[in-house]
Amino acid sequence: MTTSRLRSALWLPLFGDLADPLVLARLAADAEAAGWDGLFVWDQMCWREPIRQIADPWIGLAAVATATQRLRLGPMVTPLPRRRPAKVARETATLDRLSGGRLTLGVGIGSDRFAAEMSKTAEELNGRRRGRMLDEALTVLAGAWSGEPVRHHGEHYTIDNIRFLPRPVQRPGVPIWAAGMPGHTKPILRAARLDGFFPANLEHPDQVAEITAMLTDLRGGLDGYDLVVGLSPGTDPEPYQKAGATWWLPEVDPEASLDAVRGLLRDGPADPGGV
Repeated sequence: MTTSRLRSALWLPLFGDLADPLVLARLAADAEAAGWDGLFVWDQMCWREPIRQIADPWIGLAAVATATQRLRLGPMVTPLPRRRPAKVARETATLDRLSGGRLTLGVGIGSDRFAAEMSKTAEELNGRRRGRMLDEALTVLAGAWSGEPVRHHGEHYTIDNIRFLPRPVQRPGVPIWAAGMPGHTKPILRAARLDGFFPANLEHPDQVAEITAMLTDLRGGLDGYDLVVGLSPGTDPEPYQKAGATWWLPEVDPEASLDAVRGLLRDGPADPGGV
């Protein structure tokens, strides 16, 4: 099987020095010049010590959008159940227009595991309930991006006859990549209805091959679909590409220095031999 070129993106926690949007904008411009295809950012409210400085992802991405012309950008991922979908509808449309149609929206249910941010901000802790909130929010976003009046009265959200204009540049809306743990069926079923899947905590390319097969069956093919892998530095992305990955995101440690991130940037995007 002939594989297409594996696209590469920086995937940055907006912590420490990276919490400065001016620093982030300069990194994005340098990444574009170095041949990277995208730049994605974490969406966190808090993190463990010694991390203290954390930037807002949407303001940071606006800085990235204005500093670049080609890079695909977006939150990877935003825990949509702790955000109001009407606000996200406005943010995404505005950012997509600011970037000239380069936004990708990464979404997930979020987790309390790493920094207890759900507990500390009184968000919903039940994972199944957050899953329902995520699916309902995605319905709201699809309606908002259509440009037609949204009349939604659901289990978690109400939008009573609001028309969200202007629409995003991209049609029918901003591409959405859903995150989920390998081996869990529900996130894959959700992702099959969207534009891409981001399996978290991968351990082996065979997991990607299995996911590729499942998504192919569910969708009847994967033309134009993205399968995104985040891999530890030094991991060869080529086996993951052969298993079906279309994007490679090298993982950056939350406590990584700015110099370390610049070193990763200078190492350049993956070139595993795709055509």
